[in-house]
Amino acid sequence: MDTAPSGFAIAQHACPVLESAPVGQRYHRLVVAAPGLAVRTRPGQFCHLLCRDAGGNGPYLRRPMSIWRIGTDGTLGFLLHVKGRGTAALARLRPGDALDVVGPLGVGFSLPPGARRVLVLARGVGLATLAPLNALPVAVHAVLSARAPEDLMAAEFGASSFEAVFDSDGSSAPAAWRRCCVGGSSASGRMRCSPAAPTGCSCCCNGWRRNTAFPARSRWNSRWAVASACASAACGISATTPGR
Repeated sequence: MDTAPSGFAIAQHACPVLESAPVGQRYHRLVVAAPGLAVRTRPGQFCHLLCRDAGGNGPYLRRPMSIWRIGTDGTLGFLLHVKGRGTAALARLRPGDALDVVGPLGVGFSLPPGARRVLVLARGVGLATLAPLNALPVAVHAVLSARAPEDLMAAEFGASSFEAVFDSDGSSAPAAWRRCCVGGSSASGRMRCSPAAPTGCSCCCNGWRRNTAFPARSRWNSRWAVASACASAACGISATTPGR
């Protein structure tokens, strides 16, 4: 998998559902067979899904959903926060049902030349956009944020190296992360930030509240490029934002 533009036209696909399963109390994952679509998809892109269950019940308008998994076996995965009529209809799909998908859409991630390490900041279902970065030939370290430990989706993100922070214990608070960036220790005290990020590092932010912005004089200095998948993170250092 690479991050180069695919050069293929957007198309509509009827994708058989292979897996439909809840993730915790609020989330749901769907995996579909989409060999013609998966080969054209790049990390950071999304699809428009027709939110109808097997009985045809659901809203008229499609929903844009980040692509959570791009399988080498021709599968695509979507991670949903089941919150309204559309996502509830998608969660009712079962293996063997068909999911109507339009894609791939959007501009995928573009990593700086020579990037070797990526720092990912993701909260809740926002990690779906960034999870495909794990398939690229870079070392990924993730900071995953959630309301409470039971909402953490570390397994769904798939990074072998990650730091977890939570609203329930205050470790995800803006002040805690400012101490991390300036003082060199994480909000939970388990991870230590590098005093000078080495050349070839990137930082990808998704689903992070604006008031958790890193100060400009951060210990993650200007040699860390920032890719914001949804423009919800402002890190005070150089930024590259993929189009959605």
